[in-house]
Amino acid sequence: MEMNSNSLKNTARFAGLLYLIWIITGLFAMFYVPSQINMKGDAAATAQNILSNEFLFRASIVNDIFSGTLWIIMVLVFYRLFKPADKFQAKLLVALVMVQIPNIFFMEALNIASLMSFKGEILKTFELAQRQDLAMLFLKINDYVVIILEAFWGLWLIPLAILVYKSRFLPRFLGVWLALTGLFYLALSFTDIMMPQYRQMVLNSPIALPLELGEVAFMLWLLIMGAKEKTVNSVPVQ
Repeated sequence: MEMNSNSLKNTARFAGLLYLIWIITGLFAMFYVPSQINMKGDAAATAQNILSNEFLFRASIVNDIFSGTLWIIMVLVFYRLFKPADKFQAKLLVALVMVQIPNIFFMEALNIASLMSFKGEILKTFELAQRQDLAMLFLKINDYVVIILEAFWGLWLIPLAILVYKSRFLPRFLGVWLALTGLFYLALSFTDIMMPQYRQMVLNSPIALPLELGEVAFMLWLLIMGAKEKTVNSVPVQ
């Protein structure tokens, strides 16, 4: 069975659309929500910030659940798109995404628990300061989980980069760019664990932004250009 040119192009563009929505949900969670809710102060200040913006905090939980679910759908579309290029790498790509999803849902459960603690709806026998300290612990655990997930944000891009490079219907430079982006996230996770004092130096390095834009470039190519038709028939679907 072969994927015809229209099917290949439509699948590529659908993957690009899913990637665009997924990136938007990520930007909302990583930049907009923290800019509106400062959760880096002491327990009392953090409690006040979250309770004053409770709807936004709850919206961020829904956003992350939606984003994780969307990621599952997106990687399955990638599997269909890239399986002809290398079935093993396509399976590895799916596995490296799927292993992250339970952690995302676990983090949102901790966010709900922290909100309920700040509101006094759980742990009612505890003193206010104790509830706030526990809620801060839940939020801090989330930060630690993110440090681990940063490594997997890099790891899943490696098989994706290989698949793009081998696909023959996408430019190879996108595969190289994605591989460099993956290595950047791996370096960031390693720095967070081993040398946290250098995290900002890594994030503020001149190469950080160009590397981080690898996923955006890939997404835009899929969404706008789709896949090159001339090589479709040379790639059989297995």
